[in-house]
Amino acid sequence: MRRRILQSTLLVVAITALVLGGPLAITTWRLVEDIHRADLTQRLEQVAARLDNPGAGDRIDIAAIELAVPTGGRLVLELTGRPPRVIGAEVGPDPVSETLPFAPGGTITLAEPLSAMRTEQVQVTLVVLLLVVLSIGTGAVVATVTARRLAEPLRGVADRAARLGAGDFRSVADRHGIPELDRVSDVLDTSAAALAELVQRERALVGDVSHQLRSRLTALQLRLDELTTHPDPSARREAVAALEQAERLSAVLDELLEAARAARAAGAEPQDLREGLAVVADEWRPALRGAGRSLKVRVPDGLLARVTPARLREAVGALLDNALQHGSGTVTLSARAAESSLLVEVSDAGPGVPEELVPHVFDRGVSVGSSTGLGLALARALVEADGGRLELSRPRPPTFTIFLPAARADDVVGAVRPASSPR
Repeated sequence: MRRRILQSTLLVVAITALVLGGPLAITTWRLVEDIHRADLTQRLEQVAARLDNPGAGDRIDIAAIELAVPTGGRLVLELTGRPPRVIGAEVGPDPVSETLPFAPGGTITLAEPLSAMRTEQVQVTLVVLLLVVLSIGTGAVVATVTARRLAEPLRGVADRAARLGAGDFRSVADRHGIPELDRVSDVLDTSAAALAELVQRERALVGDVSHQLRSRLTALQLRLDELTTHPDPSARREAVAALEQAERLSAVLDELLEAARAARAAGAEPQDLREGLAVVADEWRPALRGAGRSLKVRVPDGLLARVTPARLREAVGALLDNALQHGSGTVTLSARAAESSLLVEVSDAGPGVPEELVPHVFDRGVSVGSSTGLGLALARALVEADGGRLELSRPRPPTFTIFLPAARADDVVGAVRPASSPR
């Protein structure tokens, strides 16, 4: 996009410079010649006026006439019945000359070397061409600035849309000063909020439905299990058959839930937590430093999680933003391995979460300050999309823990294999 804007603008500037610069250079060339000839004619008129002076008689004031002859020029006076009178030096072949009649049958001719006029023509034309080149350069600078001013916001909007597709539903407060692009950003923020609410409702519905189905299936299996001890053989057979169907239905429900989780985590890949969390820490250190606080990172080597990097980055960023807005003191970002998962923890030295908000801290719209209360809800949604979970493991001082699935052996092998050199 930036290259296209730059190329199109430069093309317009170049065409304009060629269309205007060529005729302007030709016009300037001819204008210099007209000015030289007009100057010669003016000088001739001055000489003719002095020669036509009635008080001069037959005497010619040569000293006064020589003042009208340009440097390197030559004046020729031709009077009837008299030999031509020449004032000045030889002007060479093909000079620039003008002739003016005076007195009965007399003429005066004033000439100057062609090289003098050509030198001035070249100088003035070069100045015009220099101005054309300067205008092209100015146009190139303006085109570069305009292309950058348009391309950077477009790239930011594209990145925002990409993060939205990756599951990052956080709004972005930055605007670009271009009404059309700011409108797109506003629409993206509105869409992000709507999608976040839709995803949360969908996951809540799936969770509620799965919980209710499991409860009903469990109750049904218990009743059928009791019927398998019925004294009537036919009733026992029907109970056993129904129990088998209930168990199959329970297995199908497990498979559907697992398939849904796998579909949400389709973009997950092995991620070195030390490397991934270092990027997030570098992004948030300036903001914490500006608030007079520091960020400590404690992540050992060798922790490979199966996550979507963009989702992990945004989820941890939301937790760091929460610590910046509502916490105090040093913020600690750490990671460690547990029995069945990897843990990423974000803590600070603040007063923590009020007791009455602990059960609702991840609910949408719940906040202890003036914020929107979306950050923690979106962070949990992002983590759950990759098959993990986010919990408030300690309210005071606050510690949020992300439980991430560890990378499987086939994920690690699959990630390493393409890097090996072909044999």
